[in-house]
Amino acid sequence: MSVHFTRRRLLLGAGAAAAAVVTTRRGLGSPASELSVSVDLAREAGTIRPELHGHFAEHLGTCIYGGLWVGKHSSVPNVNGYRKAAIEYLKGLIPVLRWPGGCFADDYHWRDGIGPVEKRPKRVNIHWGMYTEDDSFGTHEFIGLCRAIGAEPYLAGNLGSGSPEELRDWMEYCNYPKGSSLSDERAANGSPEPFKVKYWGVGNENWGCGGSMTGDEYATVYRRFANYLKSFGGTNPFLIACGPNGNNREWTEKFWGNMRGGRRPDGFAMHFYSNGRGNTATHFTVEDMQQQFASFPRIEEAILEQRALLDQLAPPRGRGPGQPVGLLLDEWGVWDRMDPEEEKRYGRLFQQITIRSAVAAALGLNVIHRQAGKLVMTNIAQIVNVLHALLLTDGDQCVRTTTYWVYEMTKPHLTQNSLAVEAQNISVSASRKDKDLTLTLVNPTHDQTYNVACSLNGGSAAGATARILHDSDLNAANTFAAPNRILPQALPVKAQGGSVRVDLPPLSIATVLVKLA
Repeated sequence: MSVHFTRRRLLLGAGAAAAAVVTTRRGLGSPASELSVSVDLAREAGTIRPELHGHFAEHLGTCIYGGLWVGKHSSVPNVNGYRKAAIEYLKGLIPVLRWPGGCFADDYHWRDGIGPVEKRPKRVNIHWGMYTEDDSFGTHEFIGLCRAIGAEPYLAGNLGSGSPEELRDWMEYCNYPKGSSLSDERAANGSPEPFKVKYWGVGNENWGCGGSMTGDEYATVYRRFANYLKSFGGTNPFLIACGPNGNNREWTEKFWGNMRGGRRPDGFAMHFYSNGRGNTATHFTVEDMQQQFASFPRIEEAILEQRALLDQLAPPRGRGPGQPVGLLLDEWGVWDRMDPEEEKRYGRLFQQITIRSAVAAALGLNVIHRQAGKLVMTNIAQIVNVLHALLLTDGDQCVRTTTYWVYEMTKPHLTQNSLAVEAQNISVSASRKDKDLTLTLVNPTHDQTYNVACSLNGGSAAGATARILHDSDLNAANTFAAPNRILPQALPVKAQGGSVRVDLPPLSIATVLVKLA
């Protein structure tokens, strides 16, 4: 099988033929073609864990300061310093949140962000602009944010410029119940109860900004750090090692080749961005868009290949079946070319989020859903104002982007079992739990409408509802001037017997909720 054909199948969700019978439908602005999709209700591919819809917040641009955190004395409506609108919009949508970086993590010293705010030091952010931060948003503020929105915290530890002692003490400070100097210090700082943080990153991008190491060099340093990271107070840490940049097999092979003995990681985190190499976010051409969308089959290939490498190089230990090392994709999303004027006004790596960005997010989530059995967590980058953001803020304005709505529409997949799908020309993922079936269908084309007939193999539909996110202009966005231009709308759906039918216009994402008979 050629690589080209494999990638095509991965993007589209495996390969079934579509009949190219051209028709027209009233209300759709392009010729329509009949398209067949198949869902096998008996072939499951793993549970879509809530952590697969995770997110990421870094001290970068206005993601934290001015975005999520405005301060208790701000004129912007806030709840104990957190932007009120952000809390309202994100509550219940974010299963897990990674912080404080990113590159920032490997120069962040957690003690700078605890204690009385007025006594916290001002530090230079060497990675993102060389500006000073007042450290008013630290560990307690992050945990408070997670609790406010219902997210599990994921702390990225400083391996690059920090020490094993520093990371070990941060873990004790967060998780030990009481009676030690560090736990008593946490209580004195306003949190008598332990934070019970489960997820801990041991460094970030240590092949780059986290130390410019090779995989075997990083393995040596990782083992030294991990030796001191224990279960404080009964919270067993899930230790996450730095995985490759993209599908870099050499990094993975060298890391695991030098992981002889010691506390091995529970998770291995790959990063894979979908770069936009042409115009800025709101000036994409069709060619720019197609080039960016072509990255998603490569992401799916990377998941499959890195999972296979982990199975080969890091098999479960012990006499029993054991627990395999989990694969994470804890930074992903579109990374477009920045507009200098927007960055100057709104902060570093600010980019507008268009319907094209939303389609990209849905393509990525469909990959993640289809490969749910091979992943334990993913985190799109980043949550506010930076890169592939869910929210954009300016003063007291807080706009829900098209990507926000993709996550809101696809939330029903969580905790359901991923199903095998076959499709062509569109991207599909499917999941079920008992009588509830969720389908997400994405039309990534700019000029083709599809009349989709989805066959349910092994079951039948008793009814269905559907919503769609769509705009015919690939550069259309929810902006500060027009925050509600693109919103989910009801989509007509026919569900009867073994068939579900919907119409998908160009650049659209549809989620169909089917009740099985």
